[in-house]
Amino acid sequence: MTVSLRLKYSQDEKERIVLDNKCKCARITSRIIPSAEDPSQDIVERNVRIIVPLNSRENISDPTSPMRTKFVYHLSDLCKKCDTTEVELEDQVVTASQSNICDRDIETCYTYDRNKCYTNRVKLDYRGQTKIVETALTPDSCYPD
Repeated sequence: MTVSLRLKYSQDEKERIVLDNKCKCARITSRIIPSAEDPSQDIVERNVRIIVPLNSRENISDPTSPMRTKFVYHLSDLCKKCDTTEVELEDQVVTASQSNICDRDIETCYTYDRNKCYTNRVKLDYRGQTKIVETALTPDSCYPD
Protein backbone atom coordinates (compact mmCIF):
# COMPACT_ATOMS: atom_id res chain seq x y z
CA MET A 1 0.00 0.00 0.00
CA THR A 2 1.42 3.37 -1.00
CA VAL A 3 0.41 6.49 0.87
CA SER A 4 0.82 9.81 -0.89
CA LEU A 5 1.01 12.94 1.22
CA ARG A 6 0.90 16.44 -0.22
CA LEU A 7 2.52 18.94 2.08
CA LYS A 8 2.04 22.66 1.65
CA TYR A 9 4.79 24.94 2.89
CA SER A 10 5.44 28.60 2.55
CA GLN A 11 8.77 29.73 1.14
CA ASP A 12 9.98 30.50 4.68
CA GLU A 13 9.39 26.91 5.75
CA LYS A 14 11.49 25.51 2.91
CA GLU A 15 14.64 26.67 4.66
CA ARG A 16 17.23 24.13 5.64
CA ILE A 17 16.93 22.56 9.10
CA VAL A 18 20.29 21.72 10.69
CA LEU A 19 20.75 19.25 13.55
CA ASP A 20 24.17 18.92 15.14
CA ASN A 21 25.00 15.96 17.37
CA LYS A 22 28.37 16.88 18.86
CA CYS A 23 28.43 13.70 20.91
CA LYS A 24 28.31 11.50 17.79
CA CYS A 25 30.16 13.94 15.49
CA ALA A 26 27.20 14.05 13.10
CA ARG A 27 25.43 16.86 11.26
CA ILE A 28 22.11 16.36 9.49
CA THR A 29 20.58 18.93 7.17
CA SER A 30 17.01 18.58 5.92
CA ARG A 31 14.88 20.58 3.54
CA ILE A 32 11.62 20.18 1.67
CA ILE A 33 12.00 20.11 -2.13
CA PRO A 34 9.68 19.24 -5.05
CA SER A 35 9.85 15.59 -6.10
CA ALA A 36 11.75 14.89 -9.33
CA GLU A 37 9.18 12.22 -10.33
CA ASP A 38 6.11 14.32 -9.47
CA PRO A 39 6.75 18.07 -9.03
CA SER A 40 3.30 18.48 -7.47
CA GLN A 41 4.54 16.56 -4.42
CA ASP A 42 7.22 17.58 -1.94
CA ILE A 43 9.86 15.29 -0.49
CA VAL A 44 12.39 15.64 2.30
CA GLU A 45 15.99 15.87 1.14
CA ARG A 46 18.32 14.86 3.96
CA ASN A 47 22.11 15.07 3.98
CA VAL A 48 24.00 13.26 6.73
CA ARG A 49 27.65 14.10 7.51
CA ILE A 50 29.39 11.80 9.98
CA ILE A 51 32.95 12.31 11.15
CA VAL A 52 34.35 9.16 12.71
CA PRO A 53 36.62 10.30 15.54
CA LEU A 54 40.05 8.69 15.50
CA ASN A 55 41.64 7.64 18.78
CA SER A 56 38.25 7.40 20.50
CA ARG A 57 38.22 5.12 23.54
CA GLU A 58 35.62 2.48 24.45
CA ASN A 59 35.13 4.31 27.74
CA ILE A 60 35.54 7.98 26.93
CA SER A 61 36.29 8.81 30.58
CA ASP A 62 39.12 6.27 30.84
CA PRO A 63 42.24 7.10 28.80
CA THR A 64 43.56 3.56 29.39
CA SER A 65 40.53 1.77 27.90
CA PRO A 66 40.94 0.10 24.47
CA MET A 67 40.43 2.04 21.26
CA ARG A 68 36.90 2.03 19.85
CA THR A 69 36.60 0.05 16.62
CA LYS A 70 32.80 -0.08 16.29
CA PHE A 71 30.65 3.01 15.75
CA VAL A 72 26.84 2.74 15.64
CA TYR A 73 24.64 5.50 14.26
CA HIS A 74 20.82 5.42 14.29
CA LEU A 75 19.24 8.15 12.20
CA SER A 76 16.22 8.20 14.52
CA ASP A 77 18.50 8.98 17.47
CA LEU A 78 20.44 11.65 15.60
CA CYS A 79 17.27 13.41 14.43
CA LYS A 80 15.26 13.23 17.61
CA LYS A 81 14.14 16.49 19.14
CA CYS A 82 13.36 16.00 22.81
CA ASP A 83 12.87 19.63 23.77
CA THR A 84 9.35 20.05 25.04
CA THR A 85 6.99 22.67 23.74
CA GLU A 86 3.48 23.73 24.67
CA VAL A 87 0.76 22.72 22.22
CA GLU A 88 -2.90 23.69 22.34
CA LEU A 89 -5.24 20.70 21.91
CA GLU A 90 -8.90 21.64 21.83
CA ASP A 91 -9.35 23.59 25.09
CA GLN A 92 -6.17 22.43 26.84
CA VAL A 93 -2.52 23.40 26.65
CA VAL A 94 -0.29 20.33 26.90
CA THR A 95 3.45 19.79 26.87
CA ALA A 96 4.80 17.62 24.05
CA SER A 97 8.05 16.76 22.32
CA GLN A 98 8.66 15.94 18.66
CA SER A 99 10.07 12.52 19.43
CA ASN A 100 8.76 9.48 21.26
CA ILE A 101 12.19 7.92 21.86
CA CYS A 102 13.48 10.42 24.40
CA ASP A 103 13.24 8.08 27.38
CA ARG A 104 15.89 5.69 26.07
CA ASP A 105 19.07 5.03 28.00
CA ILE A 106 21.93 7.48 27.64
CA GLU A 107 23.61 6.88 24.31
CA THR A 108 27.28 6.08 23.92
CA CYS A 109 29.25 9.22 23.20
CA TYR A 110 32.12 9.04 20.70
CA THR A 111 33.67 12.36 21.61
CA TYR A 112 33.63 14.74 24.52
CA ASP A 113 30.59 16.92 24.97
CA ARG A 114 32.32 20.13 26.02
CA ASN A 115 29.33 21.07 28.17
CA LYS A 116 29.57 17.89 30.25
CA CYS A 117 32.06 17.24 33.06
CA TYR A 118 34.11 14.07 32.51
CA THR A 119 36.31 12.80 35.34
CA ASN A 120 38.49 9.78 35.96
CA ARG A 121 40.29 8.30 38.95
CA VAL A 122 44.06 8.12 38.47
CA LYS A 123 47.07 7.13 40.53
CA LEU A 124 49.24 9.97 41.76
CA ASP A 125 52.71 9.35 43.16
CA TYR A 126 53.69 12.15 45.52
CA ARG A 127 56.66 12.06 47.92
CA GLY A 128 56.85 8.29 47.83
CA GLN A 129 53.14 7.74 48.41
CA THR A 130 50.61 6.57 45.84
CA LYS A 131 47.16 8.08 46.09
CA ILE A 132 44.04 7.69 43.96
CA VAL A 133 42.68 11.12 42.98
CA GLU A 134 39.74 12.26 40.89
CA THR A 135 40.86 14.34 37.92
CA ALA A 136 38.87 16.37 35.40
CA LEU A 137 39.20 15.34 31.76
CA THR A 138 37.25 18.43 30.62
CA PRO A 139 38.26 21.07 33.20
CA ASP A 140 36.31 23.94 31.59
CA SER A 141 33.06 22.04 32.14
CA CYS A 142 33.90 20.75 35.62
CA TYR A 143 34.89 23.96 37.37
CA PRO A 144 32.93 27.21 37.44
CA ASP A 145 34.79 30.39 36.48
